[in-house]
Amino acid sequence: MPSPVQLIQPRRFGDARGWFTEVYSEPAFASLGIDCRFVQDNHSLSVPKHTLRGLHFQTPPRGQDKLVRCVRGSIFDIAVDIRKGSPTYGQWVGAELSAENGHQLFIPIGFAHGFVTLEDNCEVSYKCSDTYAPGSDGGIRWNDPMVGIRWPIPAGTTPELSAKDAVQPLLADFDSPFPYEGRPLAPLA
Repeated sequence: MPSPVQLIQPRRFGDARGWFTEVYSEPAFASLGIDCRFVQDNHSLSVPKHTLRGLHFQTPPRGQDKLVRCVRGSIFDIAVDIRKGSPTYGQWVGAELSAENGHQLFIPIGFAHGFVTLEDNCEVSYKCSDTYAPGSDGGIRWNDPMVGIRWPIPAGTTPELSAKDAVQPLLADFDSPFPYEGRPLAPLA
């Protein structure tokens, strides 16, 4: 049984013109145990290096599975387990996603998501399994000491944050509505 959060490394086929890759195929993803239906695509531009977006999620019944990729620049993308009763509750995994490496991170419902840009002018594109629902919008603090994310930000550097992200609640103050379905978070391959 695969980990609920998965690093996807699509194969690129290159020649003198450049390369081609298939970034999403429903049958290929189903073979990985990813069988959600994506209904919304989002695209963001973060101009300054060390822009941090997160940690975000939507609560049931409007939870969102996400498939994230960086199409310009590079980011450090993370997922935090926020499923009640999970043996890996509050633990996180992360991976560098870049336009160069073409990797994607699948983040299922029950995980908070965030990323920090590693260079200027990063563009991130991601698919969601539900549309944005303001009444279900939630988050936890990006620097919550209980979670202990090791963001690749130089000591003494304050990331660029939205006003909302700067004051998200701590995980200890969050009563999770997400059930644990029996698959603990595992390190990314």
